Amino acid sequence: MRKPLKKAYLALLLGASWASIAVAADPKPTETSPRATTTRPHWAYQPVLRPGVPNVAQNSWARSPIDSFILAKIEAAKLAPSPEADRAALIRRATLDVWGLIPEPEDVAAFVNDASPDAYERLVDRLLASPRYGERQARRWLDLARYADSAGFQGDVTRPNFFRYRDYVVQSFNEDKPYSRFIQEQIAADEIAPGDQKALVATGFLASYTDNPNARDLIGRKYQITTDIADTIGTAILGTTVGCARCHNHKSDKITQKDYFSLQAFFANTAFDEKIPAAKGEQEIEYQKALAKYETAAKDILAKQKAIIEQIREKATAFYKERYNPDARASIFKPKSEWNALDRWVNYRADTVTDQPVLANYLRDIANDLQSPDHTLEAVAKWAEYQKLTEELKKFEKLKPTRGADTFTAATELGHSDAPPTFVFFGGNHERPLDEVQPAFPEAFANGETPVIVPTATSSGRRTALANWLVSPTNPLTARVFVNRVWNEYFGKGIVGTVSDFGKAGDKPINPELLDYLADNFVQGGWSIKKLHRQILLSSVYRQSSAHREDVAAADPENKLLAVFPRKRLDAEQIRDSFLLASGRLEQAVGGPAVFPPLPANLNVGPAWEASNDPHEINRRSLYVFARRSVPYPLLETFDLNNAQQAHSKRDVTTTPLQALTLVNNDLVFQWSQALAGRVIREAGGDETARIDRLYQILFARNPDSFERSVLKDFLDEHEKLIASRATDGKFSIAVPTGKDLKTTDPIRASAFVDLVHTVANSNEFIYRF
Repeated sequence: MRKPLKKAYLALLLGASWASIAVAADPKPTETSPRATTTRPHWAYQPVLRPGVPNVAQNSWARSPIDSFILAKIEAAKLAPSPEADRAALIRRATLDVWGLIPEPEDVAAFVNDASPDAYERLVDRLLASPRYGERQARRWLDLARYADSAGFQGDVTRPNFFRYRDYVVQSFNEDKPYSRFIQEQIAADEIAPGDQKALVATGFLASYTDNPNARDLIGRKYQITTDIADTIGTAILGTTVGCARCHNHKSDKITQKDYFSLQAFFANTAFDEKIPAAKGEQEIEYQKALAKYETAAKDILAKQKAIIEQIREKATAFYKERYNPDARASIFKPKSEWNALDRWVNYRADTVTDQPVLANYLRDIANDLQSPDHTLEAVAKWAEYQKLTEELKKFEKLKPTRGADTFTAATELGHSDAPPTFVFFGGNHERPLDEVQPAFPEAFANGETPVIVPTATSSGRRTALANWLVSPTNPLTARVFVNRVWNEYFGKGIVGTVSDFGKAGDKPINPELLDYLADNFVQGGWSIKKLHRQILLSSVYRQSSAHREDVAAADPENKLLAVFPRKRLDAEQIRDSFLLASGRLEQAVGGPAVFPPLPANLNVGPAWEASNDPHEINRRSLYVFARRSVPYPLLETFDLNNAQQAHSKRDVTTTPLQALTLVNNDLVFQWSQALAGRVIREAGGDETARIDRLYQILFARNPDSFERSVLKDFLDEHEKLIASRATDGKFSIAVPTGKDLKTTDPIRASAFVDLVHTVANSNEFIYRF
């Protein structure tokens, strides 16, 4: 080891800052030094410049500049693009991509038979104008926002009002809110739109971190929260692995520890209020009525419980505050007149111990702890009485509305403009602070910009400065990263394959000119997300056939050039929602509190999942299924549901035996098959050829060929015999089609048809988009 480096290493061990050892270990090169030569910045950190559209030979194929950029690469490889997909395949593809659902047969027929030259353009406009578009796009963003309806950790407590953030995202996409405003509201709505509930809800993006409300280490919790927020912004918005610089300077990108903690400093004064009263609409009024009804019915019991809590409130509060770590207690027991910014944050967080359920736990704890100085016969008796009252309350459980329906969660800055200090931490250890840092943008891609922070009487103004920079036209990453995500949605792989890593360790762009064209066009078009989607959907490259071609497979086995449209398996929500739609059971209401469909009988999770039997709830889109971090909905998890513990950049596509077994054996899937069989019989009538045709039209947006019809009729005949032979012993139950006013003259044949429907729905063609 060279002496300067050895000294630097020793200095690190003694706690010196990175900045100070850099000077000692590696003196700044002079202008005459060979090392003073500047290198060109990494491609992703250079400004977005609009490239010229390339000239291509098959210009008639190129409907837009997008096609010209793609075609130039295809022609350079001495290939040709694929012909356009047939209309039925095209509407199924576009509907699945834009809505996350298969199309209805009537919509397919109308489009296939529409001879007008703008039929496809009108189809795209109809898809983008539907509320289904916002639901589909929201699912992608919520993956990045690590959205869940519970907090995680061992308690995994419910966040009952978090659905409002989900609904904000859906509405934002549907109304085509500019992406720039979408980002600004999620980062700093409390500063830029104070008092505006519709905007304030957006800061749920920041509040979606995993959390342990009972954590005793409040200073450590604060650090973990700001770490989660900074990492998420790096991943979701900047497409950069900034989190790698928390413990050490980034190994591949020019992001230092100082850069990382300077980014965290924007959130040093940020806290969250989880019980802000919501504006009174129909939902809130109904909730208040239901709550009043419950409180009136349980008035005496609730009053007795409250009286018990009031008797021990002071002692219980002190008991819990004493259990915090020493650094937190230093703030908690300090006179309020002496509080600094950090003290305010700690006390704000610690105030949750005044909630009645937490204070009731004090009685439980001391009643069960024989060694506790507070353990007395009186305390044991009070806990026993409190438990008895809790049991009595259960008889009013059906009257009790789901809490949180009249509140929302949003960021706050606790009414002051000053912020707790932020330090670089040695090795990322918050107990080993080094140099204090101020809010600043990562130098590698800030292009010399510095934050313009304007504090107010109630806020530090820091997050507004960050939000403005994130969507500044001079920011080289935000637009590039987002258009790449949208491209990834449609083609299964981004122009940059590593959609959340635009750094040196990530993939290089396959078509950098196209990426910059899309990014520049996106910003110049007012950050309109719908315009971006429409532009891609109308391109020739999107309309291509997905049929296999030997020449493309030989020359471009990974299909990077997109001379063939890439096939893609549907994601978990598309599979469940399309099953529901095919069966005729899908409820299409938009927004509102999360729902709890039934779980498999062998999965016992107790009160963590309060399953509903209301078909209007359990048959809603998967977007509205309660997202509990500790108990992901099993049917969705089997098909690679997102991991809500952190920003989830891209859905995995696995092929496992469990997936096939789920589709074959899952009770819900079979019930949907029964309902689909009933729908087919009602709509197609008694002719079995018409029934088979209708089944294919619903599931695959096409008619079966003669071979498929023949095979399926043989299946019916053989299965009818099998069911009849088994039914004679009286032990075999016949599963017949279900549905309103459904009448079948032959239950054996009808049961065979249910099995046929179930079998066809289990085919790859249903769970793939072509």
